[in-house]
Amino acid sequence: MTSLLLALAAFILLHSVPAIRPLRASLVSTFGRRTYLIGYSVVSLATLLWVFQAAFTVDYIPLWDFQPWHAVAPIVLSPIALWLVFAGLMSPNPLSVSIRNDVQPGAITCVTRHPILWGFLLWSGSHVLTNGDLRSLILFGGLALFSAFGIWISEKRSRRRLGTEWASASRGTAIIPFAAILAGRARLKVDAPMLVAAIIAALLTLFLLTGGHAMLFGADPIASLG
Repeated sequence: MTSLLLALAAFILLHSVPAIRPLRASLVSTFGRRTYLIGYSVVSLATLLWVFQAAFTVDYIPLWDFQPWHAVAPIVLSPIALWLVFAGLMSPNPLSVSIRNDVQPGAITCVTRHPILWGFLLWSGSHVLTNGDLRSLILFGGLALFSAFGIWISEKRSRRRLGTEWASASRGTAIIPFAAILAGRARLKVDAPMLVAAIIAALLTLFLLTGGHAMLFGADPIASLG
């Protein structure tokens, strides 16, 4: 359990870097925004892998009995989460996390202005119920809470950075997915990053549901439905 808590602490500390403006500015100034974001993403992925490796060393302590319907949430929400994460990574987004520095936001921001964070929130949150043990509650519950907190932090940071431009920049989007479209403030648009992200998400989902998830994590989502 100690190794898992240490890994989670390292993950959270690493993702606190963008909130420390002098440190972030120094890194961007030294390496450039694009190099900083790519490097930051690579280190984040490595830290996330460390979190999962540490989780596998923790003893299984059940908290509630598994029911087949518990597996429905991750099967339904994970493909959407993957799409949001990849579309967010590939799209310019001055209002949230992005590895692109373009001023014009990508079409995914019409869905939500925090696609990457929402993707992680849906993915991690949907895995809490289906696992039902202490290790998974700490792992996925912690990541879900961190993603939700990240949305709040990103909102504060982008509002402060954009100042008087915030109102116009955020008019065609919203925090809650599809809220701006349903409210009539935006129209659903599709661009290349969204299409590529959809293809990647579909291929990954097919791999995971046809044996990939069982091979990597020792659990078959489809078999769990039975």
